[in-house]
Amino acid sequence: MTPRTADRPQMSVEEFEQIARAAPETVRMEFINGRLRVKSVPDGDHGAIIMWLLKQCMQQRPELALYPDQGLKVEGYRKGRARPDGSLVPEDHFVGEGEWADPEGVLMTVEVTSHDWDTDQRDRRDKRDAYAAADIPVYLLIDRDECTVTVHADPEGGKYRSLTSRPYGAVLEIPDPVGITLETEKLKDYTH
Repeated sequence: MTPRTADRPQMSVEEFEQIARAAPETVRMEFINGRLRVKSVPDGDHGAIIMWLLKQCMQQRPELALYPDQGLKVEGYRKGRARPDGSLVPEDHFVGEGEWADPEGVLMTVEVTSHDWDTDQRDRRDKRDAYAAADIPVYLLIDRDECTVTVHADPEGGKYRSLTSRPYGAVLEIPDPVGITLETEKLKDYTH
């Protein structure tokens, strides 16, 4: 492997994909900002939050599907590979796609923070910027450390221009093209 410098990633995308294919199922890998990242395996509260959100999406937008852990090619950000906790797309959008799908047509990506040492850099910065660079219209961050739900929207020039953050318990409007309303009181049940 080539050492990483400010202008050179740790490895090529092809090298990353080879490593990711060989990894055991208990390890989730991503390649963001030219760096190999290992995601924590989700705990029960993390999974419950994803299921809560999945139900909200299905009730309000039944023509859409929230796919957990579908890998995305976030090419605009140093030929990265991200595995969002959820990707909201039209139903059957990922049919025929491989492990790493094109982000075209993804309406929203979702991350639920994990209680690990690099969640600040990974979920609050690197992935936000990668999704904006890939022109994904909405990035929803459910932050278990801060007990907040944050909507990043309106990507332009690799950055989200709109940011709305509310504490657990508040009502949060997710803008078009998602167009759903989240009543987040239930998230308080998943804070431990």
